[in-house]
Amino acid sequence: GIETRAVALEDADAIAEACANAHAVVHAAALSSPWGNAIDFHRANVTGTQHVLRAAQRRGAPGARVVHISSPSVYFRFADQFDVKEDAPFPRTTPSPYIATKRAAELLVSAAARDGLDVIGLRPRAIFGPGDSSLLPRLLRAAATGRLRVIGDGRTIADLTYIDNVVDAVLLALDAPKDFAGRFYNITNGEPVRLWDVIGELCAAHNTPVQLGTLPRALAMTIAQLMEVAARLRRGAAEPLLTRYSVAVLSYSQTLSIEAAAKDLRYEPRVGMREAIARTLPPQRS
Repeated sequence: GIETRAVALEDADAIAEACANAHAVVHAAALSSPWGNAIDFHRANVTGTQHVLRAAQRRGAPGARVVHISSPSVYFRFADQFDVKEDAPFPRTTPSPYIATKRAAELLVSAAARDGLDVIGLRPRAIFGPGDSSLLPRLLRAAATGRLRVIGDGRTIADLTYIDNVVDAVLLALDAPKDFAGRFYNITNGEPVRLWDVIGELCAAHNTPVQLGTLPRALAMTIAQLMEVAARLRRGAAEPLLTRYSVAVLSYSQTLSIEAAAKDLRYEPRVGMREAIARTLPPQRS
């Protein structure tokens, strides 16, 4: 009984038509990548968000609730960060247009909330699970070619978020009291893990184990910077094997506080990390 449509984020009229008389709008579409053209990121993540917010305001049902999916990359720093809360200040500069445009989109969401739109923002970190078309495939491709190495000391601590828990958070946000409009909430599994242990486990299960040996972070950053420069000099060049952002994500620890989501949204991760990883592993052949 649900009608689905495929529309382009830059098509304001199509988005407005899709949102007509809607009581709930979940804006999860974005260009998410560590590399790309700044114009493309702006078109998808900023202009696209603007179109969705305007459509909900002008064409949605009275009092429509909007849930905007943002990203904890907005907190990004070239440093370890632990128990980051939603009010943590954003650094002045960013290493990627993805982060810059996700921050810009949040400003639009906040402005829309001040104008009366009932909108809540979620910042789920490192979503994974069966059917993942972004995070895990990228790592598996690197491992399959023998190019994936442990960056840094291999002790990176990170929060991940299983897809079913993200869906639960979205549903909770849709039903949350209007008092919480305009707020953003961190969403994770609430179980920080050794990132490289999880990566190794997932890669091994796909018969693409991480190669032995490590790559020092400083050396990886230097290589990534050179690769970025080379890619920019060649128009239309593919994403570099390493970017400064990807090196940082794999070698700096980051954990988030989900206390606010637990208190306001009653969010509690339903699928724990052990079960989440088991569900994500490929089916075992008999």
